[in-house]
Amino acid sequence: MEKELIIKATDSEVDIAFLEDKRLVEFRTEKKNQLYSVGDVFFGRVHKMMPGLNASFVDLGGEKDAFLHYLDLGSQFATQTKFMHHAMNGDPAMRTLSNFKFETSLDKTGKISDIVKSGQFVLVQIDKEPISTKGPKVGGEISFAGHYLVLVPFSNKISISQKIKNMAERNRLRRLIQSIRPENFGIIVRTNAEGKSVAELDADMRSLQNRWLQMVDNLKNATSARKLVSEEDKTSVILRDVLTDDFSSIYVDNQELYEEIITYIQTLAPEKADIVKHYKMATPIFEQFGVQKQIRSSFGRVVTIRSGVYLIIEHTEAMHVIDVNSGNHTKATESQEETAMRVNTDAAIEIARQLRLRDMGGIVIVDFIDLLKAENRKQLFQTMVDEMAKDKAQHTVLPLSKFCLMQITRQRVRPVIDVDVQERCPMCDGKGTIKSSLAIVEEIEANIQYLLNVQNEQSLRITTHPYIHAYLTKGLFSKRLGWCRKYRKNIKVSPDTTLSLGEYNFFNKNGDLIEM
Repeated sequence: MEKELIIKATDSEVDIAFLEDKRLVEFRTEKKNQLYSVGDVFFGRVHKMMPGLNASFVDLGGEKDAFLHYLDLGSQFATQTKFMHHAMNGDPAMRTLSNFKFETSLDKTGKISDIVKSGQFVLVQIDKEPISTKGPKVGGEISFAGHYLVLVPFSNKISISQKIKNMAERNRLRRLIQSIRPENFGIIVRTNAEGKSVAELDADMRSLQNRWLQMVDNLKNATSARKLVSEEDKTSVILRDVLTDDFSSIYVDNQELYEEIITYIQTLAPEKADIVKHYKMATPIFEQFGVQKQIRSSFGRVVTIRSGVYLIIEHTEAMHVIDVNSGNHTKATESQEETAMRVNTDAAIEIARQLRLRDMGGIVIVDFIDLLKAENRKQLFQTMVDEMAKDKAQHTVLPLSKFCLMQITRQRVRPVIDVDVQERCPMCDGKGTIKSSLAIVEEIEANIQYLLNVQNEQSLRITTHPYIHAYLTKGLFSKRLGWCRKYRKNIKVSPDTTLSLGEYNFFNKNGDLIEM
């Protein structure tokens, strides 16, 4: 499978399109100077306690407070709080955590009011970005994710991705990580680390340690809520998460961003640096690679698949609802069950793509066309499971109900991506209303009277929308003939399909446009 990353940069944002075999499967927009991003570490102050929810609201220095639940504090929250106070006082030992003594782990059944108090400073990390009217959701367990490893302070545990099945490789990675792991730092080995050398893993480790050191340095003498260290920009995050050996090319239309990506990849995988290309053609990069066309057809309330099959996608505060419609997708040789199965299969493939493309999280309800046979419902469920396996976000797919409804839950960490594919109506200018035909005709006649009686034009030719043209010219006693008799001048009316309903033009006897 050919994988490409197309990156378009402007002064205010960076748009990132991920293509598989030229087909758009993921789309991200990174707003510059965005306050909250998943992975950012903040020095916050507890603003309000909520004992009934066993949670608190934390001021991060922004417009909305963050939500912190007791179960998200992390088992080593007391240890982390102790570290924070030492780092705020400038203790140099906090840069390495050498010989740092851990505190007692938190009880899972405890109360947040016993751990934090209103006005207390806390060290937290963004788990979910603000969604709708809700502020960000934060946790007290800090970690730093890299391409191959995840660095977890206040731990000595080494975890290997379950997707690495080979036992010899798991043992090799465990030995390598044990040899380079800093004291009092746990490590999670990601799937991408499979087969990598100790030099590559060590380079990733050093990069993560630098982010830890940046956080420690920014904690020194901290007195107010603020961001300590940012997650890498979304371009680097996507590269970190999706860059694999079968990645064929990365195109970027901005020189500065191109150099940043080259530097990032040379650090992680020098042999892949040549796949990064600086796009310099005059045609906009999204137009050149067909991304813009796919965005127009893939976003919006109605998504057409093929052969008349289409989806209707609705977003609510609680869930997303997708309705599958067959349109005119019928074949004379197929039964109703066969047609429904074919339509549902096509829809399942597109729905899995739409969830990734729009980053739809939370609860998703899909209303498939009714299937009578149990084996067909089971096959459709398996198709959806197989397609969703391509999605890196955590998700759960439930079998179809007897009403042919499918429930899907997908990890929700940021607002759903909504691309406005509608254009302002040239007839009403977005107001939703236009002049009536009678009002337009009266306006035309007022202009005729002015041109013939005041400007003394000898004859007129009027071009109008075909609908208005028909209204003025059809019938034995048409409006046009009435004007000719009334003003005793030659008046012609011609249709023009390029004009909107309310537009019209006047021309004199020489064919010159009369400016009104």
